[in-house]
Amino acid sequence: MSTTTIDRLRDTELSYRATLAGGALSVFLLIALLGLAFPSSIWGNLLAILTSRSTLSSALRLSVPITFAALGGIFSEKAGVVNIGLEGLLIISAFTAVITTAVVGPEMTVLGLPAIWIGFFAGVLSSVLFSALFAVVCIRFKADQIIAGLAVWLIALGLAPFAATVYYGGVNTDNLGTTLGTWTIPVLSDIPFFGALFDADPAVYMMLVAVPTSWYVLNRTAFGRHVRASGENPKALDTVGVDVSRVRYAGVLLSGFLAGIGGSALSLGLGQFVGNNQTMVNGKGFIAIVAFLFGNYNPVGAFGASFLFAGLEAAQIRLQQVPGYGVPDSLIQTIPYVTVLVVLALVGRTRIPAASGEHYDTGDDNR
Repeated sequence: MSTTTIDRLRDTELSYRATLAGGALSVFLLIALLGLAFPSSIWGNLLAILTSRSTLSSALRLSVPITFAALGGIFSEKAGVVNIGLEGLLIISAFTAVITTAVVGPEMTVLGLPAIWIGFFAGVLSSVLFSALFAVVCIRFKADQIIAGLAVWLIALGLAPFAATVYYGGVNTDNLGTTLGTWTIPVLSDIPFFGALFDADPAVYMMLVAVPTSWYVLNRTAFGRHVRASGENPKALDTVGVDVSRVRYAGVLLSGFLAGIGGSALSLGLGQFVGNNQTMVNGKGFIAIVAFLFGNYNPVGAFGASFLFAGLEAAQIRLQQVPGYGVPDSLIQTIPYVTVLVVLALVGRTRIPAASGEHYDTGDDNR
């Protein structure tokens, strides 16, 4: 592909994203104008919801599992392994975190570490182990990555509710009676609206650190260059003496680690694992795939897309509580998902790493 063609595609991608960003900003400005002009109307209520500190707080909390899964997906695909099993990693880590905390005893401490944090790390470890199995199947045995990813999801989707039924007698676990809680930074937490950034779940702070750290690792470190080369041109990486398989294993394991943080934070933030239907994860792993595709494999862009979806989710929850408009709750609940469809329609030209999904043997050509 010529440099001119690549530049043209890049310009087109930027144009799509600029159009969507401009459209979103225009919608918000329209709502703001109508809300200020007619404060007692639905527009006024909607403006109040969108500018509410509680909405920002909810959006940040809801962003956590999506963002961490998206970051994990970026590392895996950048390394050349398509991981659509992110949903399964979120499920298994969410369940393991709760069951481990329950077994240890929610009020217990081990070596000075509260049980809930032991559960948190256990959830992360379970996700890493699942991703390790996925990596071996895909890299060592060259299985179809899409099918293997679906298998991870389906195994987790069946295993977690089954294990909950064995232990609790139902697909939902008992409430632990404790959560990760909140970390409050004095003074800063009193800032109107933005104070929500400084009075949040610990996982929110982890997310705000993980996003720029992931960007830095991918773009400013030797490991990040190896990851990108593994997904773009593994033969060139092999030629300079770097083991492509090791880099790909590292990318997949890192995806499990990050997704594990998201899943553990999701269930321990609530203090319970819910296994009904698609479990409490409810498609967040698949939304994460949309997020990093829309973000064009950029951690910052993936976070922006995750926060957009989470913000709409938080807004629709509060919109359901506004009486007197006769809008069915079922219709309001579709708002975030309709947005995802719009995003999917506009990310068709996202540039996927050239060798993503392709198997590679050290010393051989791509195949």
